[in-house]
Amino acid sequence: MKAFILAAGRGERMRPLTDQTPKPLLVAGGKPLIVWHLERLAAAGFREIIINHAHLGSLIEQTLGDGSQWGVQIKYSPEPPGALETAGGIATALPLLGDEPFLVVNGDIYCDINFSRFLTLTAPRRKHSWGATPAHLVMVENPAHHAGGDFSLDGERVVYANGEQTLTYAGIGVFLPSFFADVQPSTVMKLRPLLDVAIASGTLTGERFTGRWVDVGTPQRLAELDQELKNA
Repeated sequence: MKAFILAAGRGERMRPLTDQTPKPLLVAGGKPLIVWHLERLAAAGFREIIINHAHLGSLIEQTLGDGSQWGVQIKYSPEPPGALETAGGIATALPLLGDEPFLVVNGDIYCDINFSRFLTLTAPRRKHSWGATPAHLVMVENPAHHAGGDFSLDGERVVYANGEQTLTYAGIGVFLPSFFADVQPSTVMKLRPLLDVAIASGTLTGERFTGRWVDVGTPQRLAELDQELKNA
């Protein structure tokens, strides 16, 4: 299974930090955010990783190189200025991702999830249910800055927020390439419209993660995470 790290965002809310540094390269606990992902992916058994980039993308390539220092192979999917949003970026990178299910991780989050579980999760689903389950999302408890959440879970099925228990999409999911089949490469498109279609058809699944997760969306949250990791 390959992993795709989304690293093309401008990081407007992180300015001025992101004026000279792409958001995934901002440091917390002594290492760039994206390096935490690379280390955990490598430890979990992932060996092929694709990273998209736009804003200051050359710095990402210069910093991470071919991935050999982490025991992985990194390939890059450059995007034009302004980037292509999540669905557009993934659709554009499909030639690098192949025909099998792949893991997607937002480059600007911190999460201590064990990625190896997705390798074991998808093995039987490739034979049995991935055809009817083209996307599987990781959900977390709503953070204070997103108290309304995104969706609810009905068992493993992702449904619209029902007003009772809502959860937030963690920026981690497993997708079949066919999920993006109708998105033309180099098109600017968000992920949400595709999720809405899958919810309407009852084919979107998910799970709740209860470990440490941070949406590193502001300088304050970055500073708090940095201090937390230094004290760990």
